[in-house]
Amino acid sequence: MGQSARTWGAVISTAALIAGSVGTAVAVSSPSSAPKKPAVTAGHTAATADATVKSVRAWQQFRIRGVVKSLRPGSRVTLQQKQHGQWTTLPASMRTTSRSTYSMRVVLGMKGHNKLRLVDSRKRAVSPVINVWVR
Repeated sequence: MGQSARTWGAVISTAALIAGSVGTAVAVSSPSSAPKKPAVTAGHTAATADATVKSVRAWQQFRIRGVVKSLRPGSRVTLQQKQHGQWTTLPASMRTTSRSTYSMRVVLGMKGHNKLRLVDSRKRAVSPVINVWVR
């Protein structure tokens, strides 16, 4: 697939690369030894999410991996970042595998503490928040 680059306004400038079934986003998250427990809220189905790093340099690539068992295989998941108190959808998404798993490449440019999560297109499945520090 082709590549696309996007520039966010004065607040955040990031590039997103979407290639094949792997999406690249502008965000970073914190890893743990095991996937985080699903966060279930009213009307939301559980999903897991885990990052390969806790801290990263600006524009350094890392991955967010997880499982969304409540959705059909091939469902699209999208990366969101908390900006100014609201969840902003980033130009990074991908389809889940036949086992309902995903592994998304992410690149983040906004320095400091970043909060990320993955959601499906209808926001029925929401992952726990992933915390990543960008230096």
